[in-house]
Amino acid sequence: MPVERVGRMVEQARPLETEYRPRLPLDLRRTVLFQRRGAGDPTLAVDGAVIWRASRTPAGVATLALRETAPGVVRAAAWGPGAEWALDQLPALCGARDDPSGFDASLHPLVADAHHRNPGLRLSRTDLVFDALAGAIFEQKVTGMQAFGAWRRIVTWHGEPAPGPTPRPMFAPPSVDGWRRVPSWAWHRAGLEPPQSRAVVEAARRGDTVARAVETATDAEQRDRVLLSMRGVGPWTVAETVIKALGDPDAVSVGDYHVAHEVGYALTGHRTDDDGMLELLAPWSGHRQRVIRLIGASGVHEPRRGPRLHPEDHRAR
Repeated sequence: MPVERVGRMVEQARPLETEYRPRLPLDLRRTVLFQRRGAGDPTLAVDGAVIWRASRTPAGVATLALRETAPGVVRAAAWGPGAEWALDQLPALCGARDDPSGFDASLHPLVADAHHRNPGLRLSRTDLVFDALAGAIFEQKVTGMQAFGAWRRIVTWHGEPAPGPTPRPMFAPPSVDGWRRVPSWAWHRAGLEPPQSRAVVEAARRGDTVARAVETATDAEQRDRVLLSMRGVGPWTVAETVIKALGDPDAVSVGDYHVAHEVGYALTGHRTDDDGMLELLAPWSGHRQRVIRLIGASGVHEPRRGPRLHPEDHRAR
């Protein structure tokens, strides 16, 4: 029977179901929840042992529910017109295409220990380039709190209600054309700065073409060149996009406010800048993002040096 979702109706039908048995150890939560944009992300929720994900697939909107029913066994159910696509893509979301060949964790004791303690950490990918690009643009030059709040508002207001018995109202992101049609007042109300909203709209004008070009690129250099051709998209945004959409094991978010400091502190005990970070990560060429993720999982963090940055709210202006 229909279920109300913020004034609109979403049909529930019997889901498509499958069982996925990864060939390598899998930490389902750590792997899949990397895709979440803040605790209130309307596209990704956790309800007990179940991870719920709403997405706009090439075949239409889909809701995916994942649960580890036994060690090495993931049960999945999917609703909506994109359900079959979502189930086909499930292994990649769980890191099946993540190839650790050539990675040598023994080059640093902290990395070796984190790798040993987190054997199921896989690099997830969504294969949804434009959604990852839009989300990365939201996070440019602002605090995570600001970016996640703006993402939550825009996706809830202009996305599409997720099908299925979701534990709370969930939404798939707008279509590429939908991103382009978000009115200027909505961006302002959501708390996103004009440079970022313009960049999302500008990217949406070329969205399908850019996504196809990225997916068919023959190497990382060609792929990055396509993304960098868009106004308002720089190296940091490219790295964040390919990390989430394509699970790039070597991408490094140069220019990030925190990453260089965390890498430097974890590997040397001292802060470093972007150049220093790249030098420290050079021995793991091809797996630099993997090392960054392992550092994050290690629990080693630089002590705070001052009060948390307080975001400025321009919406009342």
